[in-house]
Amino acid sequence: MPELQVPVLVWGGGSGGVAAAIQAARRGARTLLLTPGPWLGGMVSAAGVCAPDGNELSPWQTGIWGAFLRAVAAGEPTGLDHNWVSCFGFRPSTAEQVLRDWVGALPALTWWPDCRLVEAARQGDRLVSVTVERQQCAWRLGLELAVDGSDRGELIALTGEAHRLGWEPREQWQEPSAPLRRQLESDPFFASQPVQSPTWVAMGRLRHDRRCPAPAEQTAALAAPFAKASGAFGLERTITYGRLPGDLVMLNWPLHGNDWHRGLERAFAADREAERQLEREMQEHSLAFAQALADASDGWLELAPTFPQGEAGGFELSGPSPLALMPYWREGRRLRGLCTVVETDLLPQGRGAATIAALPERDGRVDAVAVGNYANDHHYPGGDWPLAAKSCRWGGRWSGTPFSIPYGALVSAETSNLLAADKCISVSHMANGATRLQPLVLNIGQAAGLAAALCLERACSPAELPVMVLQEALIADPEAPAGPFPLWDTPWYHPQWRQRQLACLADPARLSDRGQLDLPQQRAAAPLLPPPEQGERRWQGVLVGEADGSFALHTQGERWPLITLEPAVHHWFAQQASGSVVALAAVANPWGPWLRVTRF
Repeated sequence: MPELQVPVLVWGGGSGGVAAAIQAARRGARTLLLTPGPWLGGMVSAAGVCAPDGNELSPWQTGIWGAFLRAVAAGEPTGLDHNWVSCFGFRPSTAEQVLRDWVGALPALTWWPDCRLVEAARQGDRLVSVTVERQQCAWRLGLELAVDGSDRGELIALTGEAHRLGWEPREQWQEPSAPLRRQLESDPFFASQPVQSPTWVAMGRLRHDRRCPAPAEQTAALAAPFAKASGAFGLERTITYGRLPGDLVMLNWPLHGNDWHRGLERAFAADREAERQLEREMQEHSLAFAQALADASDGWLELAPTFPQGEAGGFELSGPSPLALMPYWREGRRLRGLCTVVETDLLPQGRGAATIAALPERDGRVDAVAVGNYANDHHYPGGDWPLAAKSCRWGGRWSGTPFSIPYGALVSAETSNLLAADKCISVSHMANGATRLQPLVLNIGQAAGLAAALCLERACSPAELPVMVLQEALIADPEAPAGPFPLWDTPWYHPQWRQRQLACLADPARLSDRGQLDLPQQRAAAPLLPPPEQGERRWQGVLVGEADGSFALHTQGERWPLITLEPAVHHWFAQQASGSVVALAAVANPWGPWLRVTRF
C-alpha cells in the first residue's frame, strides 16, 4: 500500500472543508484535501444550494464568505439579485470555478477528488493516519493534524470519536425550543426523525417563450403527492423562490416539496448499500417533484441538466443531470468539543432592533472566531417546529440577530489533533438550525484551517493554541480578513474595520449588546457608503412609510418595497419622513420584488 505523510489532512465534500484547506494552505501549511465527489464546494456548488441564507448584511460579509460572495458576483454578468429567498443567487458552476481557481493558485494545497474513507488509525489520543481508496488504489496517509470538513461528520465517525447525533432534551441545556425528556422518550417521531430532513436539489430552467399558467390551471396540473407544494405562495412564487442567473431555478422547497423524511438513520448506519438506497429514494422523490412543477407550469419550467455526468446516490448518470452531485444534508454527527454551542448561546441579549448574543468565553477569554446571524430554521415533516425568536426588522426586511461561534466548538475534546470545520462542529441539535448555513460554515472552515496551520507553526495542539493568536490572525488575514466580533455598524469595507475588531479583542466590554463599539471616531464619523455595485442605477420617487416601519418607493405608477444590507442606508431610512422626494441608487429585483438600496 502506498503511503504519504502530510502535515494537514482535510476530509470532506462540505463548504467548510474546502475553506479549511484553502486557509491552511494560504498560511503555508502543506495540506491535502480529500473529497468524496468530483466537485469541491459542498453546499455552495456540488449540493446546488446556490441561494445562501444568513450573513447577508454587509457587516457580516467578512472572511472567506465575503471574498467568495464578491468573487461569484464578479463571475455573474447579471449580478446576484434573482430570487426572493435570498439576496444572492449564483450558478453552481460559477461557485465551483471560484473555488477551483483558489485551490489551483496554492502550491501548498493538493486536492484528491473521488475518494472513499476506509479506516483511521489512532495512537493514544492522536489520529496518526487515514486510509482512503482512490482510483482503485488504497493509500495510507500519515498526518500531523486532521480536519473533518464534511456535512455529516464522516471522519469523526471513522476515528471512533465520541459524538452526538439526534435530539437533546430541554432539561439538558435549558434550550427553550427543545422537546422535554418525556416527549423524547414517548413520541416515536423523534426516533424516526433523528436529524433535520435533507433535500436533494434539482435544477430547472425558465423558458422565455412560455408563461406561467393561471392559478386555476396550476392547481389542476400539479400532481399528487405535491398538490399542496405551492400552498399559499402559488406556483410562480414556489418556482422562483430560488431563481438563479441564466434563468436557472434551484428546486429546494420545504413545504410538501422535495425535503426527504423517511429512513434517515440509514445515512449513519455504516451500511453503504442501505445508504445508497436512501440516496436513490431521495433522488427519485426530487425528480418527481421537479417534474410535477414542470408539468403544472405548462412548459414554463423545464428540467435543466446543470451538473456533470457521473454517479450520485447509486444512479449512473450518462450525461449532464438536473440533480445535484450530492444531497443537501442539514445535519449529521456533531463533535463533542471543548465547549458546545446551545440555543441559548445564540439568542439576542437585550431588546431593540439591533442586538447580539453574549460573546462566548472559555478560560476567562472571549472565545469568538466566526460570526453568524441566521434566525434558526428546522426542517421536519408536518408543521413548522416552534423556535425561540431571534430575528429583527432591519433595513426593511427581517434579519437574524448575530452571534459568535467559539473556537472551543471546533476542537475535539477526545482526539488531540482533530478539528471540525463544517456542520459537524460541537453544537446542540437545536442550535444546529442556526449554525448550518453556507456563509457561517465557510468562515468556520476558515477558522479551523487557520488554527491547523498555526498549530504547526507553534508546535502545539489545537487545545493549546491561544484563541487570541487565532483571532489576531483572522483579523489580519491579507486575503480574506474575518471578523470574530459582531459589529452592526461596521461593514466589511469600513476603513477602520480592522481597528474596531482589534478594539473588541483588547476590551470586549466596549461592545454593547446592540453591537456598537464605544469609540470616539465611530460617534464622529460621517455615514460610509459601499463601493459601487454592478446593476445599480438611480431611482427617484416618493418615499412612503409602511405600517410595519418599512418604506416603499413610488415612482411613475410603480410601487417598489425598499430593502438594504448597508448600515448607513438603514439609519438613513429611519430618519426620513414619509412623503419625501428622494433619489436612491439601488439594484432592482423583480422576483423579490424589491429595490435593494445601496446608497442615498
